[in-house]
Amino acid sequence: MSLRSRCYPKLYKDSVSLMTVSAQVLAVAGVETASVVMASATNVENLAAAGLGRFEVRPNDLVVAVAGSDEACDAALARADELLKAGAADSADTGGVAAAPLTSLQTAVSRDPAHNLALISVPGDYAAAEAMKALRLGMDVMMFSDNVSPEAELALKQFAQSRDLMVMGPDCGTAIVNGVPLGFANVVRRGAIGVVGASGTGTQEVTVLIHQLGGGISQALGTGGHDLAAAIGGISMLHGLKALADDPATEVIVLVSKPPAPTVAAAVLAAAEACAKPVVAIFLGADPATITRRGVHGAATLAQAAEIAVALARGQPVPTGGVAVAGDARRRLAAGAASMAPSQRQVRGVFCGGTFCFEAQAIHAAAGFGGFSNTPTAGWQPLAEPGRSPGHTIIDMGDDRFTQGRPHPMIDPSQRDARIRQELADPATAVVLFDVVLGYGAAAAPIAGLVEVLREGRAAARAAGREVACIGHVCGTDQDPQGRAETVSALRAEGVLVAANNAEAATWSAAVLAERLAEHAGAAS
Repeated sequence: MSLRSRCYPKLYKDSVSLMTVSAQVLAVAGVETASVVMASATNVENLAAAGLGRFEVRPNDLVVAVAGSDEACDAALARADELLKAGAADSADTGGVAAAPLTSLQTAVSRDPAHNLALISVPGDYAAAEAMKALRLGMDVMMFSDNVSPEAELALKQFAQSRDLMVMGPDCGTAIVNGVPLGFANVVRRGAIGVVGASGTGTQEVTVLIHQLGGGISQALGTGGHDLAAAIGGISMLHGLKALADDPATEVIVLVSKPPAPTVAAAVLAAAEACAKPVVAIFLGADPATITRRGVHGAATLAQAAEIAVALARGQPVPTGGVAVAGDARRRLAAGAASMAPSQRQVRGVFCGGTFCFEAQAIHAAAGFGGFSNTPTAGWQPLAEPGRSPGHTIIDMGDDRFTQGRPHPMIDPSQRDARIRQELADPATAVVLFDVVLGYGAAAAPIAGLVEVLREGRAAARAAGREVACIGHVCGTDQDPQGRAETVSALRAEGVLVAANNAEAATWSAAVLAERLAEHAGAAS
């Protein structure tokens, strides 16, 4: 295997653009691994750790590093060069005198004082400084960048709080502001429901399901995943809640988070109870009864949060009850479980969305099943070897251990596809559970490789006397660039049981495991 690289002095591209270029470079046949990054100190260290070489570069340089066959590396570098230079060529072809480029936030505000939101997408080493510049200029901030220290995050948020501004992030991947999707977001109709989310894919799921239920989104504001930690105190969620409470276009508010620190949860729920508008709160894994207050409706799942919000916006009774497995779904799940080999007793969850991974673990734990995860929640244990599944295993492929030097699986699903192939080949696998995320920023063809993996993997398992239940859900709408209906249809053509939402998919998976457990117990007796 060869290693090749190319450096571009003083060429800046934002993180989303670089991940997209990385995905296309990785797609070149014969490329084993590749990375396209700005040459910050952290990124240079990560390249070395990934075995892609050591570089003498400056932070404002851009590095492309690839590994694979000689021919593949040459083709990959040529592809990267084409993609990186395309934007410069397009902007230069103005047909006249080109406007001076915007080289700073100060220049942008000077040119148009109406600018009031800055999206920060630079290496984490520099993100906090750029965010503070934006705040000092009176702008709200969305920080797509991660790898920002808790101390820097707290300082930014306290400064923003003193200026009545909001910091969305760090590591805020999703937002919809005044109808404009930012980061990874879906195409949803506008409406009366506002969302404040400390979880990117959790926010996507809620907004998508609200759309599918006929509702609409006024605003979807992210906070970053660390905002509800005790050290930060929920500063951004509390600001977002107040902003939506004051927004005349918002009638119902949804709060989305993994379990907050107890003191932060108490502060957020107290603010929600004091709000004049109805609030729906989903703290994943928490008992809804512990969240419910006067005017605050606790939800058990992301899907239930969306259902309650739409009912409240319509003035309808609040729905109760969880996900039921009934009718045709129960029959198909039972039939699939009955046709499995004795060795098949385990679930293998392979997720692009970290919140979907978390919710799937919680639902399996509630059904009495625990196992291993690289991002474990209550009842699950840490996964010692990320490349191996020792029992029931539900993994987040977007975790840093899988994305170091590679694009996120929502942009490049090839690692997810390879893991699903691995799990289909394991004689212990009864269920392969997965998500597909559509929308802006996600792969243009998110299941192109997966369809082949499912076809070949299920056929090989069947030839070996095994029938694997493949259960998935598609987070997206028919207005998304990839199209939800077409994606669902293609998965069903390969025998996938496609659920309406992540909670239903996880519930179906737990039902198959229960059938397998009962059958094993019956055989033993």
